[in-house]
Amino acid sequence: MADSTLIDILPQLASGAAHTHALGFVFEGLHDEASPRIRVPYRPEWIGDPDTGVLAGGLVTTLLDHVGGLAVWVAMDAFQPVATLDLRVDYMRAAEPGRDLFAQARCFRLTPTIAFVRGWAFEDDPSNPVAASQAAYVVNTSRSAKTEAAA
Repeated sequence: MADSTLIDILPQLASGAAHTHALGFVFEGLHDEASPRIRVPYRPEWIGDPDTGVLAGGLVTTLLDHVGGLAVWVAMDAFQPVATLDLRVDYMRAAEPGRDLFAQARCFRLTPTIAFVRGWAFEDDPSNPVAASQAAYVVNTSRSAKTEAAA
């Protein structure tokens, strides 16, 4: 479980960057003590197909990538620089028009240099995902942390 300092800053990490703020990302809490959840409110400007009103795929990808980074910080129990190394998104169905979209992720393996994360985007029920992701993030640990990990 993340310490209280990290929990206190997770809302800022979820929506404080210029692009996440512009997209309207909102931190919705930790689920199962290790899975951060964020929400993006439905807005007409995020529509990818005007005929159907379905959200743009790039928004879904951005949402999954960002919640994956949050999951890495929760797993590390610290805010340290991370970078997306690899991201695969499998779209399973169109998001329902007019509905907010949620994303949740969990870091299932953390090494001294790489974090492996699975995530999913959905409207109401995580078991009925719009998309699922598998990602790897580079963990930029300090020199002293690398030395301690090797010991």
